[in-house]
Amino acid sequence: MALIQCCILTAAISFAAMIGAASAQPIHVKVGVLNDMSGVYADTGGKGSVLAAQMAVEDFVKSNSDVQVEIVSADHQNKPDVGAAVARQWYDRDGVDAILDVPTSSVALAVSQVTREKNKVFIDSGAGTTELTGKQCSPNTIQWTYDTYALAHGTAGAMLKRGGDTWYFLTADYAFGLSLQNEATAVIDAGGGRVLGAARVPFPATDFSSFLLQAQASGAKVVGLANAGGDTINAVKQAHEFGLTDGGQKLAALLVYAVDVHAIGLQTAQGLVLTESFYWDLNPGTRAFSERFYPRNGNSMPTMNHAGVYAGLLHYLKAVAATKSVDPQATMAWMKANPTDDPLFGKGVVRADGRKIHPMYLFEVKAPSESKGTWDLYRLLDTIPAEQAFRPLAEGGCPLVGKP
Repeated sequence: MALIQCCILTAAISFAAMIGAASAQPIHVKVGVLNDMSGVYADTGGKGSVLAAQMAVEDFVKSNSDVQVEIVSADHQNKPDVGAAVARQWYDRDGVDAILDVPTSSVALAVSQVTREKNKVFIDSGAGTTELTGKQCSPNTIQWTYDTYALAHGTAGAMLKRGGDTWYFLTADYAFGLSLQNEATAVIDAGGGRVLGAARVPFPATDFSSFLLQAQASGAKVVGLANAGGDTINAVKQAHEFGLTDGGQKLAALLVYAVDVHAIGLQTAQGLVLTESFYWDLNPGTRAFSERFYPRNGNSMPTMNHAGVYAGLLHYLKAVAATKSVDPQATMAWMKANPTDDPLFGKGVVRADGRKIHPMYLFEVKAPSESKGTWDLYRLLDTIPAEQAFRPLAEGGCPLVGKP
């Protein structure tokens, strides 16, 4: 089957020559990075996620030379059928043991199902739907980086505290956008606010003019952007052109990345409040990684999706080394039984529902006069503790919860 394999990159990291004759038999691992390589999410994941995976392998094998890792990658075009087909081919024909990244929630849900059928491992970094750890949770899937619950509670909660009690949503019309709107609406309702309306925007979109006019006419204090990547960039730029913020309305970008803010520019993006699990300049660990990543990624800083691929793959490779196998039951059991620990997210855990737990961070985009450099974009407003950042385990409806 001629699938989207044009972008396949093979990066076999072999250290057999470094292993003495008396060493243990090397363990061979094959992982696939599956994401949007050419569309609206290419900058937030894309080839940068492949680089993040390569860096994870490079760092891991320094102290684990008996593990040999091969990386392949493909473009799922943000289409569930394409993503599922690539996953099947990788598992059935190409010997892939684990798939990483997979933005676009509809694609991630499809890949999660295929992974369960084929009894492999899926560590998601790029998708936000809480269904991955809710009713559609899988014993073979981990959701690492963020989800719509964490984003909505961070950003919508902050806007409510600032007086933003009436909302109008521009929502990407697929699983992620709808999940994000629903999660934010729950926060708004609980906080005494009101949602005045919402527009379902075809995904992907380039022209937001008619939807922005509806938002403007609603009189809502906050226009919530339940989208991501290129859609968010286009919506923010066009909202600025339409004078929404000049007219007193506030924009709440419910999922925005540093690369998006960099593309928009501080003059237009200043004042945006957002929630992320990673920022390149957050601490010494994130800075050290980002300084290595930056020149290899075309002078572009890593996103939290890239960070999630790096950290998720490190944890998986630790499981492979500890269990001395790529057996899915053994590696998944090890990953849930042992704390996570990496320089980008710090210490954390993987819950029974597959949700990786770590702090989330509330940021505000700086004004141009505050920025000290091209990538000096955010001011930290608050740290949301890990135990508060994500949906309580008992509330997700995951059938795995409570099972041994």
